[in-house]
Amino acid sequence: MFRRAILVLALITAGVAGFGSPAAADSSTPGAYAVGYVDASVSASGRSFSARIYYPAAAAGQNAAVAAGRFPAIAFGHGFLQSVSKYYSTMQHLASWGFVVAAPTSQGSLFPSHSAFADDLNAQLTWLVAQDTTTGSRFNAHIVTTRLGLSGHSMGGGASVLAASRNPAVTTVANLAAAETNPSAAAAAASVRVPMMLVAGEKDGTAPIASHQRPIYNGKAAPKQLRTIKGGFHCGFIDTSSAFCDSGTITRAVQLQITRRVLTDWFRYYLAGDTSAYDAVWGPGATGDPQVVFEGVA
Repeated sequence: MFRRAILVLALITAGVAGFGSPAAADSSTPGAYAVGYVDASVSASGRSFSARIYYPAAAAGQNAAVAAGRFPAIAFGHGFLQSVSKYYSTMQHLASWGFVVAAPTSQGSLFPSHSAFADDLNAQLTWLVAQDTTTGSRFNAHIVTTRLGLSGHSMGGGASVLAASRNPAVTTVANLAAAETNPSAAAAAASVRVPMMLVAGEKDGTAPIASHQRPIYNGKAAPKQLRTIKGGFHCGFIDTSSAFCDSGTITRAVQLQITRRVLTDWFRYYLAGDTSAYDAVWGPGATGDPQVVFEGVA
């Protein structure tokens, strides 16, 4: 409890923009910000790739000006053979709540390197941090450089664990149906000391909990959570279906709404210092959630 109180105090004093302004009470609905996006060429840490970036904007649309203030940054990893476009709605949602969310388009081949993808996620964060002090960048003076998150789905979720194990600058990790990787995300989890949430689908037939998220969760020291969406499925975390998709007992629309709520609350609490999200993350709102099975150690 003491460690968490210190973390919250540090977040409050970090100068994070966004949550001092009015916001929707229900985090499954869009937040207070209009959303802009840009397709960028990223070069950092010896790596180069393109990325789609969503951010809080002064007005909605492509290449829009960033809203006033500085915002925490999140790198998001796509799933195996999945385009980053499959995650646009979730990225937009997080941006509406005051986060800059960037998804590298790299490692989209039939034979991706999980290790390289982890490095790409970290390079994405490094690039965003550098943009905060880059004259002429749209993100100049708009990134909270000490509030960095990692996320992703399936392969990208596993890569987010690998990335966190290599990057001491990361503040927190929250991913979706994280898949075991090569090198092992489950083994790497033991080196991740920041808070981590694994969101799983109860009916996942592609990366089942027992062989994918459970070993990662077991390998991670506290603070950690495993949040299982009742009736959820692997492809329920993406915007549209694709080849070889599984199915669950809830609709994709319902699963995405739950996913956005759980992710947003986690990042509000751990990245943006919004103490009002505590109940939804660790309190009765989380432990008594009728749509999600809670498991966690603070």
